[in-house]
Amino acid sequence: MGIAMTPTKGNLMAAKNTLRLSKQGYEMLDRKRNILIREMMLLIEKAKDVEARIETTFAEAYRALAGANIMMGVSSVSHYAHTAVIDDGIKISLRSVMGVELPVVKKKSGVDRPMYSFYATTSALDEATMKFSEVKTLSLELAEIENAVYRLAMNIKKTQKRANALENITIPLYERLTKEISSALEEKEREEHTRLKVIKKQKEADE
Repeated sequence: MGIAMTPTKGNLMAAKNTLRLSKQGYEMLDRKRNILIREMMLLIEKAKDVEARIETTFAEAYRALAGANIMMGVSSVSHYAHTAVIDDGIKISLRSVMGVELPVVKKKSGVDRPMYSFYATTSALDEATMKFSEVKTLSLELAEIENAVYRLAMNIKKTQKRANALENITIPLYERLTKEISSALEEKEREEHTRLKVIKKQKEADE
């Protein structure tokens, strides 16, 4: 990338201004990148914890379901399973981290209440229902985290690319232009000073 600028004071000021703004932009992008990386690493650690909890809760839910099948019979448990209704109690909003929109998933209260009566069921079915409900909640949390991590990773990549362009291309270019224009102007000033001295000597000799 080559830019030729006439060595004038106006162009020198413009080059210095662009260089200053480029350095400020790089500092802001570097700060943003670090904040996003820190946020992403925290979410990755949180995801590991949620995944472990999902695995444990799934195992507990299937144990409770197996107990309910033994105590109530598979057909009876299957019948009650079909009484479950479609869950539309999920609300998705957004939160912003350095301009990156991250999802926030919340469940409306009361949507996981059992839809069957208690007189013909057992505590094992109640436990299985509660555990599978907990798995669903944890799965929503994990989906929220994984989506946020993906968005952060994409934005970090984009921010890194822009920061690299400033650091490796724009800033060195305008540092070079500033130096070249300054040197050219200093050379012109020396030439003008020498010329004025020669003219002055000639005038003094003529007098």
